[in-house]
Order: sequence, then C-alpha cells, then structure tokens
Amino acid sequence: MPNVTVTPAAAKFIRRMVRFSDHPAGGMRLLVTPGGCSGYSAEFSVLAAPMDGDAELMVGDVRVFLPAESRMVLDGVTMDFSESPTHSGLSFFNPAAAPCACSSSGDAAKPAQATVSLDSLKRH
Repeated sequence: MPNVTVTPAAAKFIRRMVRFSDHPAGGMRLLVTPGGCSGYSAEFSVLAAPMDGDAELMVGDVRVFLPAESRMVLDGVTMDFSESPTHSGLSFFNPAAAPCACSSSGDAAKPAQATVSLDSLKRH
C-alpha cells in the first residue's frame, strides 16, 4: 500500500461521495496517473466493489479502491479537498517532486500539485 496522507477534508469528501451514491456500502475508485504540468491526472468513481487488481485503502470507515498505477503514483503524496467560489475538488501534493519548468512567466502553479474537479466524477 502507498504511504498516502489523506487530510480530514479529503476524507470527508470521500465519505460523502460514497454515502450519497448508488453504492453506499461500496467505495471510491481513484485512478491517478502521471500527466500534465501539474504532475497528476486523476479520475474517480463510486463502485460497489473493487475491480480486479485494485487494492483497498481504508480512509476512516470508507473504502478507497486503488489500481496498481495509482498506488505507485500516490506513494508519499498528500490528498486534500479544497472548495472555493470558483473551484471544488481533490488536490494532490508531492513534496518530493521536482518543480515544473514549463512556464517562464513566474505565475506557474505550485510544483507537483494537481486538482481533480467534481466534474470528473463518473458513475458505473
């Protein structure tokens, strides 16, 4: 299992997503892969049971299903949830990642931080 830190805000979000889904006894499947300038690309869905090859991470009393590629990417990462008037979603922060060098404007986002919008939620 990866050494992933889940903040209380992220745990609350995960718990609510599962509780109010079609599968309240299931869990949230989180697919995180390397990609993009921010370092991560992620999708999540609520399923009744893990898919073949998924490992189960307990976040409080809620199950999170992690495919192999997610387990590798999430090691050492902190998962958080943030909400503002213009954005809501999961954020991932890896303190060991190198900074992004694709922008010379000086306005680049923090290195190795990614946000997953609620719009990416899919039902299966």
